[in-house]
Amino acid sequence: ASHPVKFYQADCILPIADGRQPTAIIHRMIYAIGDLQGCYDPLQRLLEVIRFDPAADTLWFVGDLVNRGPASLETLRFVRSLGERAVTVLGNHDLHLLAVAAGTEPLKKKDTLDEILRAPDREELIDWLRHRPLVHLDRGWLMVHAGVAPQWSAQRTRELAGELERVLRSGDAAEFFRHMYGDRPERWSDDLRGWDRLRCITNYLTRIRYCRPDGTLDLRSKGPPGTQGPGWLPWYAVPGRASRDTPILFGHWATLRLRGEDPTSHNVYHLDTGCVWGGALSALRLEDRRWFSVPA
Repeated sequence: ASHPVKFYQADCILPIADGRQPTAIIHRMIYAIGDLQGCYDPLQRLLEVIRFDPAADTLWFVGDLVNRGPASLETLRFVRSLGERAVTVLGNHDLHLLAVAAGTEPLKKKDTLDEILRAPDREELIDWLRHRPLVHLDRGWLMVHAGVAPQWSAQRTRELAGELERVLRSGDAAEFFRHMYGDRPERWSDDLRGWDRLRCITNYLTRIRYCRPDGTLDLRSKGPPGTQGPGWLPWYAVPGRASRDTPILFGHWATLRLRGEDPTSHNVYHLDTGCVWGGALSALRLEDRRWFSVPA
């Protein structure tokens, strides 16, 4: 070709032996991928569709790597094996696995976590998962499993997630899991302290769907917009949301089925297209915001 082939982000240039102008640029593409929940086979098919190159590309996972699907152990091992080529934030199902492994929470009837708990590499997998972040803020994007409080900017979200991450990675993790479950406090306040503060942060980052304009949480409604009660809004649709200028990647809400940026310009990208429920597994290429998906 007489002209260089250009892509999105140049990481290195292919050398030309005779010293001519280089003809190609190698890039690292970033693909954000929705809730896996143990759906290993669809993930492998999706990676074929996007032509994932583990030597160059990076995968961002929006959390809930495990549970409810048929291959949680295989999925967890695979994502961990990707090393720096995978970035994942923790979802509510990932936190549930950590609580069960810590002995502070029993398995639930629909859980599919037994293989992980019996695996010979259980401790290595659990320790790796416990050290994953709750929020990933990079290249102008914010990735979180469920959502954010209306009062939080992207940077404030990163700071508050850090408070929780420090506890998860410490000797206090098991004690946190004993206090993690519950729907209160119903609303964020900077004055919150102790376990109430950490539980509230957890509920916004890993469980939120609907809230009131003041941030009061409704953690019981799970249907698509239009099915919630009066006065409740999808978290991303709250007027004046402090994070509105940052594009947000999130999952968690399989019934939402929001494809790409919301038509009402909320600057959010919803990735959970319900693979574990018979829908699809989807990925968004961040460089050009192109979507890819495979059926469950």
